Amino acid sequence: MIIPIHSFRGGTGKSNTTANLTTLLAVEGKRVGVIDTDIQSPGIHVLFGLDETKIVHSLNDYLRGECEIQDTAHDVTDSLGAYIPGKIFLIPSSIKAGEIVRFLQEGYDVGVLHEGFRKLIERLELDVLMIDTHPGLNEETLLSIVLADAIGLILRPDQQDYQGTAVTLEVARQLGVERILLIVNKVPPVFDPEAVRKLVEETYQCEVAAVLPHSDDMMALASSGIFALHFPNHPVTLGLKELADKLVG
Repeated sequence: MIIPIHSFRGGTGKSNTTANLTTLLAVEGKRVGVIDTDIQSPGIHVLFGLDETKIVHSLNDYLRGECEIQDTAHDVTDSLGAYIPGKIFLIPSSIKAGEIVRFLQEGYDVGVLHEGFRKLIERLELDVLMIDTHPGLNEETLLSIVLADAIGLILRPDQQDYQGTAVTLEVARQLGVERILLIVNKVPPVFDPEAVRKLVEETYQCEVAAVLPHSDDMMALASSGIFALHFPNHPVTLGLKELADKLVG
């Protein structure tokens, strides 16, 4: 199944959430691919400890027809410092400035990206393909939404996030996505989580699958690893485990 994790604005914790959900699903024994389609500002490879100098092929190479999509997949399962029964295959985007500028100027065929999703699932025998999207609404995001079996929309308790999420949610509904789950992230401790859940569900008429608290521990980790592996019993991790089960359920 294909599960994009998306947000209308940056800074919501989208990549961190995607990386942790990917890892938790692999801990359950699943074969999981995670693809960084945020070509303008890639970064999820940092969370998995993948040195950019060791990236032989990136998603950019595939989109230009220079390699097969499976050639861009990096098995990062054994690099996370924990026993993981499943598999994690990371498909990174290039962090090279010249590559980013080139794609900003020339764009790419989203149909090729679509075909890449299908081939990854087939050739790597994936149970789940997680997609770390670019914030906002663009052609790549719309494609990911159309292909999704379920979509996780992240927002913070912030008025700008609320408005942007309403737009994204309406687009997803118009495109026929049946399973849309909201994720309220970085909730300050002064807020009542259940009150936040109720307010957001009533506002959007959509299930809130997780209300994740702001965490100083996550801030201190500073994207240097997978939070759920470092803090397995943390309230954030427990919320992410519940969210993972709902997304694939």
